[in-house]
Amino acid sequence: MAKRKIGLDVGDKTIGIAVSDELWITAQGLMTYERIGIKKDTDKILELVQEYDCDTVVIGLPINLDGSDSIQTEKVRDFREKLENKFRSTGGGLQNVVFEWEDERFTTIIAEGVLIAAEMSREERKKVIDKQAAIIILQGYLNTHKENQE
Repeated sequence: MAKRKIGLDVGDKTIGIAVSDELWITAQGLMTYERIGIKKDTDKILELVQEYDCDTVVIGLPINLDGSDSIQTEKVRDFREKLENKFRSTGGGLQNVVFEWEDERFTTIIAEGVLIAAEMSREERKKVIDKQAAIIILQGYLNTHKENQE
């Protein structure tokens, strides 16, 4: 059985998290994780990768529309570096987990549209927008990956 992929929408306050099915066809929203601090945040991701038997971590890269980096881009790059270091130093096969970027331009806008179409209130949308963005990030990766496999 193939290993799953996990997708992350990393923000300053929360991390939206999604996982793939074992066939890499669909991404399902897992949770919106409230960030505590880099050590606990990376511990949580490591724990979820183990729990869901993932071999790839797909992280949304928040670049500007013109392709340039923003302040948030640098924060997410820094988060990825710390997360990769945690995985490399943990052992137990986790040093083999692959880290991938996925362009996340427009994901929040798309996620907002999906939630509005589902007739969610603004308050409800705020609770799940990051998880929905993680689904879109991971699904984009899965779609590209599937096309490259066929």
